[in-house]
Amino acid sequence: MRITSKSFMNNKTIPAEFAFGAPDPAKHLTFSKNVNPHLMWQDVPPNAKSLVLICHDPDVPSKLDDVNQEGRTVSAQLPRVDFFHWILVDLPPSTIQIRPGEFSSGVTPKGKSGPESQNGTRQGLNDYTAWFAGNKDMGGNYFGYDGPCPPWNDEIPHRYVFTLYAVDFPRCPVAGTFKGAEVLAALKGHIIAQAQITGLYSLNPSVKAEAPAVAHAR
Repeated sequence: MRITSKSFMNNKTIPAEFAFGAPDPAKHLTFSKNVNPHLMWQDVPPNAKSLVLICHDPDVPSKLDDVNQEGRTVSAQLPRVDFFHWILVDLPPSTIQIRPGEFSSGVTPKGKSGPESQNGTRQGLNDYTAWFAGNKDMGGNYFGYDGPCPPWNDEIPHRYVFTLYAVDFPRCPVAGTFKGAEVLAALKGHIIAQAQITGLYSLNPSVKAEAPAVAHAR
């Protein structure tokens, strides 16, 4: 199985229109178009009953003390953790692509609705739900796709890994409101095939996102 995109090339920069945040010379960052990127795939196994798509960033700082703070930087040596940007389940196995903007177009304060989505799919809560918790203007349940918005003072570009799973169940065995970790747990023992494509993104003008991300301590 193979996954590609017309929106970005593997291990290359994701354009700002597909991000939650874009560079701003005055404020460091501003809301962007937040359009979900184009994705397409081929060679789905004939015995697949459904598809699951997950996008995560494995490069989120494990400590937030220096994040987006003037006069500070987020060290490349800081241990990193996962941040889920998109959890999409119950895609029919006959699906061959997701069009740009099909599931997200624009930043929605307090989050988009879910989990039910088009064509019988469901979408989980992404990790902006926790990030904005307690924020009176932005706090809420963030279902579906919300794109990159790494710290504007991070020393490394972040990787955004889109993983497509072909699975042996027609409906993912998660109920109600669910998150990425629950879906990953449900996938164990049920994955027939999988494929990945990775995009890079940075809001730090001194960091180049054209090359694979720098290795860092775990």
